[in-house]
Amino acid sequence: MSALGWSELDILLVSGDAYVDHPSFGIPLLGRLLLKAGYRVGIIAQPRWDSPEDIRRLGRPRLFCGIGAGCLDSMLSHYTAFRKIRRDDAYTPGGVSGARPNRASIVYTNLVRAAFPGLFVVLGGIEASLRRAAHYDFWSDSLRRSLLFDSKADLLMYGMGERGIVELARRLAAGEDVVGIAGTASISKEPGDAELLPSYEAMQSDKTLLLTATLAIEAQVHRGTGRLAQDHGGRYVVMEPPAAPLSESEMDDLYSLPFTRAAHPSYREPIPALEMVRWSVTAVRGCGGGCSFCSLALHQGRRLSSRSAASIIREVTGMTKQPGWSGTVSDIGGPTANLWQGACAIDAKGCRRASCLAPALCPQLRLQQREYLSLLRDVRALPGVRHVGIGSGIRYDAALSDPVFVDGLIGEFVSGHLKLAPEHTVGHVLAAMRKSDFRLFERFCDIFTARSKALGKEQYIVPYIISAFPGCTMDDMQQLAAWFQRQGWRPQQVQCFIPTPGTVATAMFYAGCDLDGRPLYVARSDREREDQHAVLFPRDGGRRSGPPPPPANNKNARRRR
Repeated sequence: MSALGWSELDILLVSGDAYVDHPSFGIPLLGRLLLKAGYRVGIIAQPRWDSPEDIRRLGRPRLFCGIGAGCLDSMLSHYTAFRKIRRDDAYTPGGVSGARPNRASIVYTNLVRAAFPGLFVVLGGIEASLRRAAHYDFWSDSLRRSLLFDSKADLLMYGMGERGIVELARRLAAGEDVVGIAGTASISKEPGDAELLPSYEAMQSDKTLLLTATLAIEAQVHRGTGRLAQDHGGRYVVMEPPAAPLSESEMDDLYSLPFTRAAHPSYREPIPALEMVRWSVTAVRGCGGGCSFCSLALHQGRRLSSRSAASIIREVTGMTKQPGWSGTVSDIGGPTANLWQGACAIDAKGCRRASCLAPALCPQLRLQQREYLSLLRDVRALPGVRHVGIGSGIRYDAALSDPVFVDGLIGEFVSGHLKLAPEHTVGHVLAAMRKSDFRLFERFCDIFTARSKALGKEQYIVPYIISAFPGCTMDDMQQLAAWFQRQGWRPQQVQCFIPTPGTVATAMFYAGCDLDGRPLYVARSDREREDQHAVLFPRDGGRRSGPPPPPANNKNARRRR
């Protein structure tokens, strides 16, 4: 700090991930933003948790400590869908597992309390967002309280935290009350004027109430209005309305900050997560899909925020001048790349749909897919750029609404493989997922095959599939397997459903009922889940040998892992 002329920090940020100065990593992004706002910021990455020694390294901050467990919930980072310990961690140098504790938000809060008694502590990031209310925890197979109660932090910030963290810093510096900041949750003795959710205690005796509460939280995020409160033994967690999505100019300003796109120089081994996204560009936030299993509904939300084309061009131009540049932009996207610059024609407050895309494309959704295609072409034409890919994937149901976009996508921007996520083939399972009719996926595949053949290109669709989803039976999995057999395809990407905290699908898993309250079959035991998964992905881990993947125009050829 002395080199910067600082005698103390204003704000200390603690992260469960390694320190990577890249806009895809939340804590470094917020650090850059706070620094621009005039605050002195320090970051402690992956501190030891057997002692507060690491937390004390930069001294006690003047205002507060912000804690993020990392880009993933810490339990998801550590355990597989079958509750086995993972051997790797992509957000740690060398990909080595074990650099962060289980339930990192709780552990880090205790460390900060030990290091700096009385310091204001705020939780944020995906773990905090997903666990802000009472939630089902798959790894303990139990209903847990709001993370605020278990961590004893002073405040929880859910969703994208740029607005909230700057406002928190301003209020604490001015000696103002911090209650009421949009996108935050706090503990109160009274609920005030907030809408009451089913209590933590009531959910334990009536599991369907978790689904009631989850749907209410989801609606709050989408509408962007309303306060919610939930009773926990006579005290309430009060959730303020979500922070408004960033405007285009705010997005442009945020991503223009001087990120180095590099890990901290003290690391001697590469960080796998950085290698995957180093040369990617975030173009859009939020996703209108509303998939019941996706945490974006609780974190980024359904409302879209997009950057301008000029901002993206400037970022890529800067990337071409950075060390290690290879000439390839790996992604220009976000949760769903082809929703860039998409917008709803009506105010979100009046929308009652759970998804903009399912069961059918909403007529109020205004897509700009041809403009997105033009953006990709403009980036590809920049000096120093040889290739442009779409690593984040697209929604094929949205893409089908514009044949010009589909034609350009297939002809110019598929780097061998195109990731698509039909997730399943069976209608009632797709309905529970809030996914589109499977026939749309088949229609897209036919177009892809015909267009690739006409161009003489070997290009392949990689379908992402979920096994053991709530409502999915062994017979449903056999129907799914039969579809793959008819195509002559071998599945490459099969994920057994993991009930992550806070999602609608997890509430269905816990309650054993669908969105309409009807009983739902749930593969609950690890054995049931493994059996379903093994229908498509054998217990050897899917390590399969075989011939190279076939060209897209050969529907009867097999594809390899």
